[in-house]
Amino acid sequence: MVTKQDIKLIKSLNQKKYRQQLDLFTVEGVKGIKEFLNSHYKLNRLYTTKQIFEAPSTKTLEISENELKKISSLKNPNTALAIFEIPKSKNTNSHGLIVALDDVRDPGNLGTIIRLCDWYGIKDLVCSHSTVDCYNAKVVQATMGSLTRVNITYINLVEFMLNYSGDVFGTYMNGENIYRADLPNEGIIVLGNEANGISAEISSIIDRRITIPQFGKSKDTESLNVANATAIVLSEFRRRTIET
Repeated sequence: MVTKQDIKLIKSLNQKKYRQQLDLFTVEGVKGIKEFLNSHYKLNRLYTTKQIFEAPSTKTLEISENELKKISSLKNPNTALAIFEIPKSKNTNSHGLIVALDDVRDPGNLGTIIRLCDWYGIKDLVCSHSTVDCYNAKVVQATMGSLTRVNITYINLVEFMLNYSGDVFGTYMNGENIYRADLPNEGIIVLGNEANGISAEISSIIDRRITIPQFGKSKDTESLNVANATAIVLSEFRRRTIET
């Protein structure tokens, strides 16, 4: 049976301050929970309407569908909700490609970018402190388990980049055509805020400005969504790696 204390705890984890205070976050749905159970993340508690998970019985509570609706943040809850411990941050590996996010605010965008990093083999994603929390329930849901395979660190981006010895690339509306640029297999790729792009402070330490050229003729066309831009940029960097 789900208690009032359980409900209070789970609802509190919808807020960043409580996730940080308690070092806990929630995962919903069968696929996502199984991904986390098979990873380095430690299970705190599992609430499920079906006994289909390989998890310690001492940490598993079988509940009804009505109880699941009470604790779920989804309109249509899917079988289970789990609470996992937030692990300590790992150091960022300075080798290979690193994606850096400057003030990305939309949970769906961050979740998609994490999935893209996983797909393209990007091990490290560094984020400004103003970027949305990767343990936000909507972010976790959007990653589809990729959060378990990408090292995400929240840091002072300026300080991090000033101490980095390789090239720092920034994505802009005006810059070097990415399809013609000489792209290495190491470096930092910076993507900015959905509305304002890369901040002036970060821009001042960008080594190379790159752009995805627009082929359509309409001047009314909006700039690319940051997650869509990430997909194109990572694809192009990886394509050059294969060719060389």
